Amino acid sequence: MNKTAIATVIALSVGTVAGFALSGILQSDTSIQAPGSTGKKVLYWVAPMDPHFRRDAPGKSPMGMDLVPVYEGDESTASDQPSLKINPAVVQNLGVRTTKAEHGAFSRTVDTVGYIVPNGNLQSEVTVRTEGWIEELAVKTPGEKVEKGDLLFRMYAPALANAQEDYLQAAQLGSASLQDAARERLKALGMTETQINAIAQKGTAEALTEVRAPQSGTLLALSVTEGAYVKPGMVIARLADLSSIWVMAEVFEDQAPWIEEGAAATMRLAFAPSEKWKGRVDYVYPTVDLQSRAVKLRLVFDNPDGILKPNMYADVSLDGKTRRNVITIPREALIRTGTSNRVILSLGDGQFRPAEVVPGVESGNRVVITSGLKAGETIVTSAQFLIDSEASMDASLMRLAADEKGSMAAMKGMDASTRKSPSAAEMPQVSGTGRVTAVQPKENRITLAHDPIPEIGWPAMTMGFATRTGAAENLHPGDHVEFTMMKMPDGTFMITDIRRAGKPE
Repeated sequence: MNKTAIATVIALSVGTVAGFALSGILQSDTSIQAPGSTGKKVLYWVAPMDPHFRRDAPGKSPMGMDLVPVYEGDESTASDQPSLKINPAVVQNLGVRTTKAEHGAFSRTVDTVGYIVPNGNLQSEVTVRTEGWIEELAVKTPGEKVEKGDLLFRMYAPALANAQEDYLQAAQLGSASLQDAARERLKALGMTETQINAIAQKGTAEALTEVRAPQSGTLLALSVTEGAYVKPGMVIARLADLSSIWVMAEVFEDQAPWIEEGAAATMRLAFAPSEKWKGRVDYVYPTVDLQSRAVKLRLVFDNPDGILKPNMYADVSLDGKTRRNVITIPREALIRTGTSNRVILSLGDGQFRPAEVVPGVESGNRVVITSGLKAGETIVTSAQFLIDSEASMDASLMRLAADEKGSMAAMKGMDASTRKSPSAAEMPQVSGTGRVTAVQPKENRITLAHDPIPEIGWPAMTMGFATRTGAAENLHPGDHVEFTMMKMPDGTFMITDIRRAGKPE
């Protein structure tokens, strides 16, 4: 073979090897992408356990799991989630009830307690403007009702007696300026126009000055007796019209934004539990109490028959602001944990799956869901905890989060045919390895943190299994084990054989 031929062969060989190498590199690059993503645009990223949780960039879900990309053209499958199928007979035995998430208006009712006080706008205090002595009391007992202008008491006041004499002398002298000055002095000392005119007509001074009720109402307090010495500024009596009363109440600072002036209020009293009084919020105080962290409210109620008495305690319900276009569910349907909140969705035909949600405000037996749920979706309202904890395929629910970084991504990356569990006839028994995390020998149950099981498309996860009687009674948490499990007719797996494979941790 000549040199030219040899060079040609070498060149062809090098090109072929380079081609295979380049092909391998391209295949390697393609293999690390999600199936079907080659050449496709990433539309958004979703949480593996909640397709409603969407972001525009990679990151973590509220559960701490890696977000999964959704490619252009794959939107219809973005909501595919692992689900749990339960035999209809079991569903019936568990007493599973469902309802639909509702969309509409939501009003919060705030319940609190308060106490009745007189309406401050309908009160008055009786004082005197000069010193003197109470000679006669016409009203002596708190609680008595008076009308405007009724006599309250008579008092002797030297300054008033002298001022009357000066007024009469000015009238006799015919000096208009002196008379006007004396008249103004009598007014300053507390006499009314009617009393001054009576003195002018009579022509003689009154030794005792009458003090009359400035308004109609009830005598709330009386601080003097007959013969008592009084001086300017002293409150002698307090009157109040109780046909309208105030109720002083408090709400917590996180409830205060829901309450506004004019909001409807309903009041109940212990002596009449079946009766309701309707009122409104008259004033919301602008500060928060430093100690109680509460905001004070003032409510107003009509009291035409006088049944509502000051210092009574009352149970109060306040109508908060109404929010429009929100999604609400029964409070009993919400599963709360230390790190997340979720509901169990009923997919029909005995299939269930979890959905992580973000709850908002609550009122009565309903709670607002701000994200994670759509209107009209069917949710489980009873036995959801049993579905979550007692079903044989525990990991079909939120326990898939045990392998935060890889399990859900691995399931997304598998071919659909690979993810399907084979039937009992096709694969009656499957083997695996793992570590014991909990043992319940009396219930013939064991919880394993098992390794991936490629035969049935399971990623690594922690889940509970039923076991053959006595199979796990000698095992302890921390033991590394090898096990064989068999698929049962209802679709669940039972461990038929399990043995220790290494030293416990």
